[in-house]
Amino acid sequence: MVRLEGATKIFSTPEGQSLRALDGIDIDVGRNEFITLLGPSGCGKTTLLQAISGFVELDSGRVIIDGHEMSDRPPYRRPVNTVFQNYALFPHMSVGENVGYSLEVARVTKAERTERVAAALRMVGLEGMENRRPRQLSGGQQQRVALARALIARPKLLLLDEPLSALDKNLRETMQLELKTLQHDLGISFVFVTHDQQEALTMSDRIAVLSNGRIQQVDTPRAIYDHPANTFVASFIGASNLFEGQADGDVVTTAEGASIRHGSTGTNSRVTALIRPEHFFLDATEGYPALDVVVEQIVFVGSSFELFGRTEQGRRLSAHVPAARRATVGALEQGQKSRWYYDPSAVHLIRAEAA
Repeated sequence: MVRLEGATKIFSTPEGQSLRALDGIDIDVGRNEFITLLGPSGCGKTTLLQAISGFVELDSGRVIIDGHEMSDRPPYRRPVNTVFQNYALFPHMSVGENVGYSLEVARVTKAERTERVAAALRMVGLEGMENRRPRQLSGGQQQRVALARALIARPKLLLLDEPLSALDKNLRETMQLELKTLQHDLGISFVFVTHDQQEALTMSDRIAVLSNGRIQQVDTPRAIYDHPANTFVASFIGASNLFEGQADGDVVTTAEGASIRHGSTGTNSRVTALIRPEHFFLDATEGYPALDVVVEQIVFVGSSFELFGRTEQGRRLSAHVPAARRATVGALEQGQKSRWYYDPSAVHLIRAEAA
């Protein structure tokens, strides 16, 4: 549905310097695909979204939508609609007038407009609210109005610029699932921008991780999490314990002398070993390697316990223990030495050239 080839955009800063917001980005978006642009603030994800919609003109590169190059097409002539972070609803208009505004501009008959507005509101669970004003709605309802307004024009592509960031945690999680279900039912390609890793993992068919105007990795949520391409992705997606060292056979030896076993074969190079916090366990299991850790902090977060500690060499580590295993945590105290076991097959190696 969408292809960007060599997308480059450079902005001038007030200090007279140049900021390369997009640095030769190549990416495809499939039909009926939910792809998320994920990265920290200033990484270029919103600029990339605006390049697709036409609100930002590229310095070089091409934007192709549904087989047609968009270089000379203004935003209003692209088969794209956008849902903004602040929803951008007209406060003086009713919900029905907001949703049907694009149809009115397109001179769609009143009868058809009324029918399509009702159908759009029914689709997002707001039927019967046509006569309310935006100020009479909750944040979640306003988000649904903005979504209905974007979908009523039946675009081939929907762009969403952090539309859930203003919602509270419970409503945001509910809307994540509803958005994904709606996207699948409609068969429309969604390009979603967020800096929330959990949001990206929950909703996406694929995730594109950006940093400094470049794509670091594009893959499925599970592949991004389990097999990050470099240390930036490993650190940005979820919590991580990273061990830099020399791999020799099935062991990575760090500079401070710690040994990390892994399940890879034929490795003899500089690498970074990744152990996710949930891959540590406290049960004394014969045959599994372990690290000796002094516990510094124990935090209960409901579904799990988060443990923080340091190895004998001074390296800080974190572990997540499910609340169901609370008995293994209950015996621990701050300042106490413990053994953190792990499965070598869960250790992921990142080559030094990728790190």
